Order: sequence, then structure tokens, then C-alpha cells
Amino acid sequence: MNHYRKSLLLVLTVVFALTLMTFSAMGQDKWKIGILTSTVTQNEEEFRAAQNVLAKYGPEHIIVMTYPDKFMDEQETTIANMVSMASDPDVKALIICQAVPGTSPGIDTVKELRDDLLIIVGTPHDDPPVIAPRADIALAADDVGMGYTIPTQAKKLGAKVLVHYSFPRHMAFLTLSARREILKSECARLGLEFVDATSPDPTGDAGITGSQQFILEDVPRMVEKYGKDTCFFSTNCSQQIPLISAVVSTGALYAQPCCPSPYHGFPSALGMEIPEDKMGNLQYAIDEITKIMAERGMTGRTSTWPAPVAMMFIEGGAEYAKDWIAGKFTEKMDIPMLVQKFKEYAGVDINLKAFEHEGVTYDNFLVVLLDYITF
Repeated sequence: MNHYRKSLLLVLTVVFALTLMTFSAMGQDKWKIGILTSTVTQNEEEFRAAQNVLAKYGPEHIIVMTYPDKFMDEQETTIANMVSMASDPDVKALIICQAVPGTSPGIDTVKELRDDLLIIVGTPHDDPPVIAPRADIALAADDVGMGYTIPTQAKKLGAKVLVHYSFPRHMAFLTLSARREILKSECARLGLEFVDATSPDPTGDAGITGSQQFILEDVPRMVEKYGKDTCFFSTNCSQQIPLISAVVSTGALYAQPCCPSPYHGFPSALGMEIPEDKMGNLQYAIDEITKIMAERGMTGRTSTWPAPVAMMFIEGGAEYAKDWIAGKFTEKMDIPMLVQKFKEYAGVDINLKAFEHEGVTYDNFLVVLLDYITF
């Protein structure tokens, strides 16, 4: 019995010591993660993801700030908010998603103050050669890969035409312009008519409201011209809600949002009210969307990815950052650990790969591509 007690005491001592080490590494009340994301107007999905992290760990550990809706004209605010968070000595990591214009100079300014921070960016608006040398980890849906998957999925849904809405600012992005060219060639290969449509930029004079109104009015015109077997795609987050609404009301087709996710655009466009006890329940959201689509005669005409990757970048990224702060791993970029955190969040297998373009591989610019679920 005495030997048993000694063994038990030894085990408890080791457990206590490890617990103390963990709290010490975390600084217990001395660690914080700063999250910079969109307003609920620009993109509700990412805003909610940041709020989920805040609710989980509390304001003593999580700082959430937003960038302006007109972020193109107010980049100084984006930079100032990043600097504000980094100026708190307890902040050990920054997560910026979406990494809108202003993020790259913001990182440069932050690094002049703090070179110890872990900096993760999601859905960067800057091209890989610009953002990759600055961020520790850059994360994005595989926009270029979608050039192949979107037309294939559109054809599976029964499309004869694919309408691509965008505007000059987005078409200046390397990945988005490359995707458009692939979309064109893939549509030609698959026998789909490709329609290149220009919409107002939500950061321009018309603002988000004007851009959304254009989508609501233009989709019915397109359906009248090309028929219901027309699949619609837009490169902009704030256009997804009116786009889904217009697609459903006209009986057209929709392969995916710009940031593929069951949460992106669908709940608001369909008037879904998710109960408090179902918040964050991905399968519940999928089942409800499927049910509503069936009620509206839209079964088999809309689809998306099974996991909300933009939210995953924020919520999974926060878990990754927390473990890095705790000293559970030491390298700022640990791909197996990142995949583990994302898989735990999404509940599906996650494949990350380094982005390649014109013979150059950007090792810390990681892209993800998932298969579709059809409602």
C-alpha cells in the first residue's frame, strides 16, 4: 500500500508540474490573440467566427477589431487597428481574415514594434509574392483550383451557361484573374457558355447597398436572357446574399459562394433563424438549407463546400495560435498541427498545399480545395 501511495504521489506531482508549466507558458492571464476581421455588413460569416472565439475565451484573452467597410479608402484604419492590438504586450498572435488591402503595410509596421508575434492571414487580397514574405502563414481557398471545379459542378447541376460577376479591383488579383481565364477555357471544354459580367465594386461610390441592389436586379435579367439553367458566381462576399436570393426566386443555379461554406450567404438569403442551441452546428445548418431548398422547388440546383473554410481560418487558426503560445510546438508554421486544428473544426479531411505559380512555390501560402455537397 505504501508503494502504491508513493506511485500515486509521484503521478500527481508530475501532473501538477505539467499543469504549472502549461499555465506558465500561457502566462495564464497574460496571453492574448488579436483578431482583425470584417464588419457584419461586409461579411457576417467571418465576423461571427471572431465572435465565437471571443465568446469561448473571453475578452481577457481575445481582442476583436474590424476593418472599415470601405477598406480600400481607409487602409490607415486597418493599419492602426493592427498596431493597436500589437501594442498590447500580452498579445502573442494576430489573425487577420480577410487580409484586405492595408494588411501588408500593417504587418510591416507591426514588425517594427514586435518581431515575436505569430501572424496568420486568411483570404489575403494581396498576391502571394506580396503577402507571403510578410505573414508567417497565409491561408486561402484554392481560387485557381476552383477554375476547374466550378464549371464541373455547374454542369452537374444542369447548367448550360455560367455567369461570372466581378469588377476591376478583384480582377487585378493574380489568383482571381487566373481563375477567370481557367473558367473560360473549362466552360468551353465542357460546352458551357461563359458570360463575363461586371458589377459595381462594393467599396466604390455605390457602396455595399448599391452593389447588392445591382445583383438583385441583374440576375432576373440574365435568367430571362439565358434561361433557368444558368449558374451564377460572384467574386465578392457582400454580393452572396442577394445572389442566392435572386437565384432561388428565379429558379436558376448556384454552384458555390466565393468563400465556399454552408454559412456564407445561405442562412440570411433563405431567412433562416438558427436557434441558440444550434449555433455552430454545421449539420443542422446543412439540413435546414436542404429542407428550405426542397420547399422552394430548388432541390439539386444549389451547392457549396461542406465546411466553412473562412470561419475555419479564424477559429481553427485561433486554436493553433493558442497552442503555439502555450509552447506545444515551437515553429510558427507547423503544417501537420494546422491540418489537425482545421480537421477538428471542420469535421472533414483537410488537404493543404503550398500555392505554386509560374514555377515559384510559396511554402507558407497554403490553399485548400474541398468537394461539394448539393442541397
